[in-house]
Amino acid sequence: MILAGVACAIGAVWLVGCASDEAAVDSASSISAASEIDRLQSVMVGHFTSADQARVDEAYFDVTLHMVPIWPEHSTDAVRWLYVEQAITAAADRPYRQRVYRLSDEGLALVSAVYELPGDAQQYAGAWRDLGLLAGIGPDDLVERAGCAITLIEGVDGSYVGSTNEADCKSTLRGATYATSRVTIHDGVVESWDQGFDAAGEQVWGAEKGPYVFRRVD
Repeated sequence: MILAGVACAIGAVWLVGCASDEAAVDSASSISAASEIDRLQSVMVGHFTSADQARVDEAYFDVTLHMVPIWPEHSTDAVRWLYVEQAITAAADRPYRQRVYRLSDEGLALVSAVYELPGDAQQYAGAWRDLGLLAGIGPDDLVERAGCAITLIEGVDGSYVGSTNEADCKSTLRGATYATSRVTIHDGVVESWDQGFDAAGEQVWGAEKGPYVFRRVD
């Protein structure tokens, strides 16, 4: 883009060619952003379970995780929206976490911003199989969890690794003052480690030994 700008400054005779070059670069950037965000979405979307981990380690619960794409009308080349629902498998109809993720391509990294649903989230339970439950709400109705976005970097093996930033994600759950999230995503597996800490830096909730390991089942 810098070279194209220099060439444009040489003289008016190049203006037609420069405009064409810039359009080509912008188009290529748009395609690249779309392909990156689509790949991230493809490894995140699906239905996952931690059943295998729970069977071999009683410190972990059998949890079901659903992530489905929503709101294509609000998507762009660099933005996608996902509805996310987690529940103890034995109580699948009573999820303990419901969120909307906004995936965006920020150039140097991909970012998954976290949003809460409006009102009583339970009214949207099961939206992963019935998107009609989300009818009537859109991005403007969500409440962003400021500081809780996860910045994801693609590794050489094609996986995505990321985390929240230090103590930026505030939390009051079970006496916590902040929460941290660390994530590794690759084909068929999502590793997620969420922990809450009090003002003294002592952990008050979340897995202690390592991340939950969710394997894709569909």
